[in-house]
Amino acid sequence: MKRKTCVGSPVPEADPQRPGQGAGSGAGPAPAYVALAGPTACGKTAAALALAARLPVEIVSVDSALVYRGMDIGTAKPTPAERAAVPHHLIDIRDPREAYSAAEFAADAARLVREIRARGALPLLVGGTMLYFKALFDGLAAMPAADAAVRAALDAEAAALGWPAMHARLAQVDPVTAARLAPHDSQRIQRALEVWQISGRTLSDWHARQTAPADTAAEVNGLTHGVAGLKPSGAASMPPALFISMEPEDRAWLHGRIAQRFEQMLAGGFLDEVRALRARGDLSPDLPSMRCVGYRQAWEWLDTQGGDSPLDAATLRERGIAATRQLAKRQITWLRSMPARQVIAGDPPQALERVVQTIERAWAHLAPCSERRSGSPS
Repeated sequence: MKRKTCVGSPVPEADPQRPGQGAGSGAGPAPAYVALAGPTACGKTAAALALAARLPVEIVSVDSALVYRGMDIGTAKPTPAERAAVPHHLIDIRDPREAYSAAEFAADAARLVREIRARGALPLLVGGTMLYFKALFDGLAAMPAADAAVRAALDAEAAALGWPAMHARLAQVDPVTAARLAPHDSQRIQRALEVWQISGRTLSDWHARQTAPADTAAEVNGLTHGVAGLKPSGAASMPPALFISMEPEDRAWLHGRIAQRFEQMLAGGFLDEVRALRARGDLSPDLPSMRCVGYRQAWEWLDTQGGDSPLDAATLRERGIAATRQLAKRQITWLRSMPARQVIAGDPPQALERVVQTIERAWAHLAPCSERRSGSPS
């Protein structure tokens, strides 16, 4: 059964001063968009697709791996059929040799939210790249510019000690940032230590300082730098009025799903996908795309296959699952620092329906006379 769209009833703007209010709250402005976050393998995609079968939804991916073309299996990218059933955005927009920053995401997502709302649909931002969410919700703090001499010194230390040792050093001065980074995430560890050495302030402190707009700033690979203490131009905050976070009550449930999904990726041809990427000849394990969880481990495993001591498939499986579990832990750490979120447990059998019903209530408040479709939007 369909209800007619109310002509001349524009979707109201979200109030940037009142994050987390509006949708289903009975007070405050209606939301401009809905955000759905959670750790990897928690069921976000399934919930989004279930919602799209009941509401006019367009999905905006909030995932730094899904932006890359040719990286389908290891990213658990939505299938062609799923993407045909409901519009998806910010997927397959970069070649793996290219970077895509949090600042670029924030600008793209803000534009897409406006365009989707103009079409009368609900913008649903779904993913697990928490820095992208933060960039959109809060803006990005600009930071000290890169210093070639400091970076060269840090590279030399890392060559002697290893990046895990540099990560341990970061944990001593900035435990908040270190908790969000993997011990081998060389580029982000280097940037965090660089910011601390140049400014005497930690990266987490810079991120916490969200002040007036600045005229110039740059953001590279998820870490900003530019005019000290100021937001980049155009980085005004754009918080959602409904921010749902699917988080497991039982961590073992999530670990089981992570293991099952990685095994399915291996069975689905993940190694062949990485072999094809390596065969291009213009990619390296230092690129942001190849540092994605799973791809890094597969690349390193394939490196051993031509040597004297090749690793067996069980080792790849163990390393891939362990790295994905570490990613999930870091994602949960990010989420717990975001108080505006509404937590819905991801592991109970009714979790998916709870997510869908919560967003349906938000949509009723957002556009109470909108046409409800039994399928995805056209």
